[in-house]
Order: sequence, then C-alpha cells, then structure tokens
Amino acid sequence: MNHNRRRILAMLGAAPALALGTGARATEFPSKAVRIIVPFGPGSGSDVYARYFGQQLADRIGQAVIVENKAGAGGAIAVRALQTAPADGYTILLGSNSPMAVNVSAYRQLPYDPVKDLRPLCGLTRSMAVLVVPNNSPLHTVEDLVARGKQQPQMNMGTYSAGYQLGIAPFLDEAGFKWQDVMYKGLSQTTTDVIGGQIDIAVIDTPGSVNVVNAGQMRAIAVTGTDRHPELPNVPTLVESGYHKAVHYSWTSLWVHADTPNPLVQRISDELLQVLSNPESAEFVRKNGGEIMPYNPERMRSFQTSEIKRFTSAVDSLNFKKI
Repeated sequence: MNHNRRRILAMLGAAPALALGTGARATEFPSKAVRIIVPFGPGSGSDVYARYFGQQLADRIGQAVIVENKAGAGGAIAVRALQTAPADGYTILLGSNSPMAVNVSAYRQLPYDPVKDLRPLCGLTRSMAVLVVPNNSPLHTVEDLVARGKQQPQMNMGTYSAGYQLGIAPFLDEAGFKWQDVMYKGLSQTTTDVIGGQIDIAVIDTPGSVNVVNAGQMRAIAVTGTDRHPELPNVPTLVESGYHKAVHYSWTSLWVHADTPNPLVQRISDELLQVLSNPESAEFVRKNGGEIMPYNPERMRSFQTSEIKRFTSAVDSLNFKKI
C-alpha cells in the first residue's frame, strides 16, 4: 500500500472503503475526477475562486477537478445539477450567498431547500460589492449618484443576482431614491454593458471587477465594505459617505448533496480547510478583491442560517419585490 493510499484510508477512519449511497459498489474516494458546479458564468468571482481552489484540491487528492458553469434561475439550475448527482462527493456546488441564503426570501417559489437539500463542506471567501459606471458617465461621486438618482427618468442598474439587489437596498432606502433593476446572467455580460454604456450603473462583486476598474475600463463610485477595499484605496465606502446601513458582503462556500456520508464530508472538508490555511490562498483571494472565510461545516451551517434571517429581514423591511 503506497503512502497516499494509507493517508486516505486514515482520514476516512478505519474503514477500508466507503459505500456509496446510490447503491453502487463500494469504492475508494477519490478514484475519478471531481467536478465543481458554479451557478454563475465564466469570469465571475465565484468562477475565479472555483478554478483556483479546484486546482488546489486536485493537487491534494491526486485527481482532476473540473469546473462547470451552470448559470441561470438565480442558481437553481446549478443546485438542481447537484441534487440529481449521486451523493458520493464527486459533485460539489460552489454556493454563493444568492442560492444558499438570498433566494429563500427573494423568490416566490424556490425549487429547493438550501438547508435540507445540501450539506456544507466549508466557507471559502467573502467580498464587498462595488458600484461602477461607464468611463464617460457624469457620475464621479456618491453625491453625484444620489443627486442623479432623485431625478427622472430612473437610472438603469445592472447586476446578476438578487443578492446585490438586496445588498444595495439599504443604501437606496437611506438615500431616498430608486432605480430600474436590470438582471443579467453573469458578471461578464454586466461589465461589458457597463463598459459599453448600455446601462447607467452596476453593482457587482469586487473579485471579478477590481482588475477591470484598475485597468481603466470603467469607473468605481463606491464600495459596500466597512472599510475601503485595499485594491481600490481611492474609492470611498458608502458608510463613510454617510450611509451607515449600506454594508454588504457576498460570500462563497462549497456544498455537497445532503445524503453524502459523514466520513466523506469530513474528508473533503479537511482537505479544503488545509488549502484555505495556506498563505498563498489568502494572498490569491486578497489580490482578487476578497478575503478568506475558512468556516468548517458546522460554522458554515450556522452562518448560512443567520444570513437567511438577514436577507429575509431585508425583504420584509424594504418591501422588496419578489422574483
């Protein structure tokens, strides 16, 4: 028995093999490629992290990790792909706050239960959002934005998840204006339309947009963190501009089918938490606009339920129009 085999068996406990819940013959994990399903398109922050951490996981388990983008329906398409896959650990969902917390209250009917139908492996990252405009926009400051927002016609605001709509809603409530939401399927199309001037403003994640802003392709007005973003030091927070309720972070995490056996959940989670403890991982996330959120399965579940309550409260208090 080689060293890798002994290490795998030790991490699974004394059992020499793990029986799959699908009725397939007992087999040893991992014996084939693992896939990570991303509920957003290529180039999004979720996609960037899935590919990076997928490669790190592949290096540890000695099997390929393939990233599949299944955008649309607020993440329900990606969740469905996990639900219909065997509960054997070979299919993992990268769940952001949208499909794992926001959708519970943002959608009138949700075809899945993010608590009952999925099990957390770990938390990955969190990141603030950024408000961006085309380079030729007359809006340069938060004050410009608020003044324009109170005029007619309403501005068009683009984003690609209800999470950003809810996340920015407290700012709109404090500022006293509304805009017309334009929903996209992913970050790439959203930023393309900002750069091209097809929409007035967008609220998007920092991991997928910091480099585009710093390359001069579009202009950032403000960020939604408690402090300024380290890669956008000249861009103010909405809080420092006087909007104290306007703090929002989106997050990413990894999930498996609810029926995945406990030893296997622990096995994969341990590997991922080892990846997250690597300083190189923290530096990669920082350079891409976020920060590490290395929650174990228990802490991730507790955090998820608290986030569900937060977004439910936002929907109720802000009279959010459900999708």
